[in-house]
Amino acid sequence: MADEKQYSSEGNRLSGRVKRYAQVSTAVGSLAARMAGDKMLGREGNIEKKAADLKVALGGLKGPMMKVAQILSTIPDALPREYAQELAHLQANAPQMGWPFVKRRMANELGPDWQSRFSSFEHDAAAAASLGQVHRAQALDGRQLACKLQYPEMASVVEADLRQLRMILALYRGYDRSIDGSEVHAELSDRLREELDYLREARHLALYATMLAEEKGVHLPGVDSDLSTHRLLTMDWLDGERITNFVDASLEARNAVAYNMFRAWYVPFYFYGVIHGDPHLGNYTVRPDFGVNLLDFGCIRVFPPSFVSGVIDLYNALDRNDRELAVHAYQTWGFGNLSKELIDVLNMWAGFLYGPLLEDKTRRIQDSEDGVYGREIAEKVHAELRRIGGVKPPREFVLMDRAAIGLGSVFLRLKAEINWHNLFHDLIRDFNANDLAQRQSEALQKVGL
Repeated sequence: MADEKQYSSEGNRLSGRVKRYAQVSTAVGSLAARMAGDKMLGREGNIEKKAADLKVALGGLKGPMMKVAQILSTIPDALPREYAQELAHLQANAPQMGWPFVKRRMANELGPDWQSRFSSFEHDAAAAASLGQVHRAQALDGRQLACKLQYPEMASVVEADLRQLRMILALYRGYDRSIDGSEVHAELSDRLREELDYLREARHLALYATMLAEEKGVHLPGVDSDLSTHRLLTMDWLDGERITNFVDASLEARNAVAYNMFRAWYVPFYFYGVIHGDPHLGNYTVRPDFGVNLLDFGCIRVFPPSFVSGVIDLYNALDRNDRELAVHAYQTWGFGNLSKELIDVLNMWAGFLYGPLLEDKTRRIQDSEDGVYGREIAEKVHAELRRIGGVKPPREFVLMDRAAIGLGSVFLRLKAEINWHNLFHDLIRDFNANDLAQRQSEALQKVGL
């Protein structure tokens, strides 16, 4: 990888944190006041307009608050429905930074002669996200490239936003004790800090290339090491279309896309204990043959083999109506204080998530006609959690739940009709925790993680 001389000098600066605190506090204060007011006043007024305004405010700030809002939206009723719907679009549609900014950033990463290292480099970003933006370029040898360039002072921004996130969660906990978000905050903090290091993301990409080597319907970009730094990741450009372009395609096409998405996320999990924690629309595209391109590898979670065993144990517990095995699975994941009532509520949520896997038939991912995946059951779960005094989700659970809900939303949008039971059993048929541990260790060692 290229030498990244500026990495430490633009780290967690006090000046950057102070500036960010001032910026974010306004948006966070607005969020907190609106959430509290909506709850206490029965959501009077034009909540759709307020939610749209909030999206604009946070989108202008960029940074991890957008990603945090998306992940929070997957926790049952952690945000009002209207906010979740608006914030879900933030990351893929963040406003981009201009060419003067790009020139300065590229000079910081590759030196003042950086433009001579490309045959061409597009001035306008092809995509703008939470921590950076992507520019299309051409290598000197003619290869088409995607250059992911991080915004300045992101370390300061992350620390400021994480502090504000703690305040949001504490405020929400003050008047709604259904979810204790302390472990959620801890998990998001670690993952967001990891996402700042694009050389780590390059190793994540190499890990996925190893894990998905046999998956013909999943495609990954290669990394140009000579044009990459801690804050610049240069990869092959992969052509593809948004999944929304396929929602009116034939059932065969929609099922093929859903199948490839399922394999892309769950082959790594059940064979290596690794999950991609951010399946939002901006992180993949679809090819003409209905294969999928995975484009972003910042939010990756590695689980101990025991966690994967717990996922399978819970499936078997629900399938056999074995309450003791369900308790064992929740304990394996890190849930504590498992009262009878809490187990019943957790089983309600698990029954929804595992439902398509338990039925050996072709079906859609959700029986309900509700346009938001899991909304009806999430509201029931939230009400029950509030009634019994709440729950503290273990940090290992956060991104796993995020992936399940995110993928479910994709399958819902596609109206895919698949035997999910068969797909799942193809993955777990020969599951052995010791074998997973060995594969995981070898794969992580191979890529330097």
